[in-house]
Amino acid sequence: MERNTTFIGLDVSKETIAVAIADGGRRGEVRFYGTISSKPEAVAKLVKTLTAKHGSLAFAYEAGPTGYGLYRQLIELGYTCHVVAPSMTPARPGSQVKTDRRDAVVLASLFRAGELTSIWVPDTEHEAMRDLVRARISAVETVRRARQQLLSFLLRHGRIYKDGIKHWSKKHRRWLGDQRFDHPAQQIAFEEYNRAIEQAEDRRSRLEKQVEALLPSWSLHPVVAAIQALRGVSLIAAVTIIAEVGDFRRFANPRQLMGWLGLVPRERSSGSTRSQGKITKAGNSRARRMLVESAWTYRLPARIAGDLLRRSANLSQEARDIAWKAQVRLCARYRRLLRSGRPKNVVTVAIARELAAFVWAIAIQTPAPAQTA
Repeated sequence: MERNTTFIGLDVSKETIAVAIADGGRRGEVRFYGTISSKPEAVAKLVKTLTAKHGSLAFAYEAGPTGYGLYRQLIELGYTCHVVAPSMTPARPGSQVKTDRRDAVVLASLFRAGELTSIWVPDTEHEAMRDLVRARISAVETVRRARQQLLSFLLRHGRIYKDGIKHWSKKHRRWLGDQRFDHPAQQIAFEEYNRAIEQAEDRRSRLEKQVEALLPSWSLHPVVAAIQALRGVSLIAAVTIIAEVGDFRRFANPRQLMGWLGLVPRERSSGSTRSQGKITKAGNSRARRMLVESAWTYRLPARIAGDLLRRSANLSQEARDIAWKAQVRLCARYRRLLRSGRPKNVVTVAIARELAAFVWAIAIQTPAPAQTA
């Protein structure tokens, strides 16, 4: 940025914004400006006042529950704005005082020093699609909890399904329909648990249908279609991954994407000693979960048939070539890692890590309209 730029740190909350100013130059003053309302008109008045005094301005605030409305307002007004990752913001280990005022001052100082890590901000269309996808994920979690509550209720009363190992199959649901309780209160509780599951499953189905219906009008639909050439990456998995990752071109290489997804191992190295542990899980949990679920399919021999053949029919030859290369490599690697004695969950995560690289390779070669925040 220009030397005469003034750096503005914003600590944003539901109703107020604490504002701090760091003058340009390494030795410039850093001071608290004041607290304003978070309403757009108050922000516009602040910007007008600061511009009259300081000229060139650059703003930064931490990502949080207030979303990207402030970012979009500042961009529309013609100013530079960075939304930064709170988990990557440096903090003093010994600091025991945390206030909005102090946070704003620290943010302005770190912003001027170039110590903040900006996140990618989706455009309004992408954010809307991501909200729908996350609503579907929430519905899936509700189904899981409702089912677990029913199974726990049955277990407390000694009702254990022994006719098969797979719950929620047609056979298991018939078994549930045959269960009866002597006491009316317990029968009512049982029926309510069943009803909760039905309602949750209906909600999940409605959201999935809406995702499918709105997908063709989404600008990233070509990318969603392209990565479905990969084994295990069905429509819902593809939409979730693309909605969460967004612009794959912001990652210079697959390793950066793996790190953002939290799929790389933790490491503590010093001198000649190198120690690696479990994956960091530091990135986007939703996309990571989808990749891990998709990775389970590579335990079987490589082949193209059924749904995969149908999904790949109208895709580019380049996407299909990358997907086949991925399938041959990952199926062989899954078997090799399993033979080496590694646990299945460790093997699956390793496959998911490499699968992310193939998703990146297909995504960056698929043309998609540029985003406009």
